[in-house]
Amino acid sequence: SKFSVVISKVSTGSYKRQVYEVPSGKQLVDQAVIDRITWATWTSVLGDEVIGIWSRHAEKADVNCACVSHSGINLVTGDDFGMVKLFDFPCPEKFVRTCFCIVTTSTVGIIVLYCFCRRRMMEIFPPLNL
Repeated sequence: SKFSVVISKVSTGSYKRQVYEVPSGKQLVDQAVIDRITWATWTSVLGDEVIGIWSRHAEKADVNCACVSHSGINLVTGDDFGMVKLFDFPCPEKFVRTCFCIVTTSTVGIIVLYCFCRRRMMEIFPPLNL
């Protein structure tokens, strides 16, 4: 979480989201408490905040990864079909329209994410030097 208490969120193989206090390992089960958590980062494909990443015909295992930008307003996902997609975050409504992205790399390890949205191309995240 973003503030003093360290909280960890995990996704299980049965597609359930579980939240734990760290280092005690105590599971948080009170949904009202979980809903009030402000997350410092977001990499989960599960939760009410990301319902919109699932297309109408997607199966649970189709979307493999997600990451929210540092500003907290964009969400990028990767899927089994090699697509990188950009969403507004949060995206709590089903079947949200998305922008399709292209990831380019160079031999020196710089990654740039370009997204095609509303008939224009934009660079969403600054280049990452690996």
